Amino acid sequence: MGKDVRVQITSGMFTALIVNLVYPKAIGLTQGIMERQAGGDFWLATIFAILQGGLVLLLTVWVVNRLPNRSLAEQADVVLGKWIGKVIHLSLFVFFVGAFGASAISFVYHLMDYFLPDIPIYVFVLAILVVTVYALFHGLEVISRMAIVGVFSILMLNILLLIGSLKDFDVSQLLPVLQSGFTHTLWVSRQHDTDWAVPVAITGLILPYVSKPKEWRSSALVGAFFGGVTVLMWPMLEAGVLSPQETGQYIVACMQMARSAEIGHFIHRYEMIMVAFFGISLLVQLMLCLFGASLSAAKLIGLKDYRPAIVPVALLVGIAAYLLVLDHNWAIIWLADWWPWLAVPVGFGLPILVGLLSLIRYKKIKQLAASGSVAQNA
Repeated sequence: MGKDVRVQITSGMFTALIVNLVYPKAIGLTQGIMERQAGGDFWLATIFAILQGGLVLLLTVWVVNRLPNRSLAEQADVVLGKWIGKVIHLSLFVFFVGAFGASAISFVYHLMDYFLPDIPIYVFVLAILVVTVYALFHGLEVISRMAIVGVFSILMLNILLLIGSLKDFDVSQLLPVLQSGFTHTLWVSRQHDTDWAVPVAITGLILPYVSKPKEWRSSALVGAFFGGVTVLMWPMLEAGVLSPQETGQYIVACMQMARSAEIGHFIHRYEMIMVAFFGISLLVQLMLCLFGASLSAAKLIGLKDYRPAIVPVALLVGIAAYLLVLDHNWAIIWLADWWPWLAVPVGFGLPILVGLLSLIRYKKIKQLAASGSVAQNA
């Protein structure tokens, strides 16, 4: 099934989507989880995950680029057969429901724990659903334009935090390196791998809607680089300013980091600034998770357009998100202990699997690409 030629986003929008997809939960919840598991090496585990995520992202681009008018899951239909393709669409649907829940935890706990403790949880969840559903009916191009604004907000937030924190930074807090061991630190990096699994999975779905396939690789590389740099700044500053031990005491460690930053006598509380800038990026992440779930559900049941699936899927993910955020302890246990076992095998495993099998069925894919049955993007 080919792409809808009416929808097309630019390479720059694609780059912006990658940055927005990897950033919000990574700085909001992941760093505290990683510190509690790796101690002072949590910033090093972040580097390991950035390298892993960037490589899998580039692999995804390479695989999709072989048949640029088919998504990764649609290529699985060719390589593995229709029914195996259905299983992959189902796996992606479950993955995006979980990813939406993980992002919703970050959204709710940022606002509820620090600003609006008396607001019922269902109000936050309803607000998320209304905004994301409204955006999805306007389409991928509108979300992608919002992602460009999100990148600007991310850069402004990081620059302000850097200015307000460098005077208190102590590089000795980052030492000794690998005190928890290389193998253990590498294993802990799976927590941040869950953040990279989301842009990888979305990339596999939306690349056929991105113009100029020759620019896909460079756009993905730029997105991975800037996404990695903007995330990495947070654990390094948290380790150098707050200390690793203090970072691990908070569910939303980035908010405590924002509280410690100060610029002169005028800006000495960053929480509102952080939420104002951070919220745009987080909403883009939520929109694309719902988009991925809706598109996967539509493909699973044979719909040609994902829009009829938006509202039913939104109700399902809304219920799942509400149940997840009801209890802080359960939410963090799910994120730390259960979510990696779903996110990494699906997000990282699918492009690796399809890539390996496409090598085995190289002749068939080459014939499809050469026959003209798969049109090139404009």
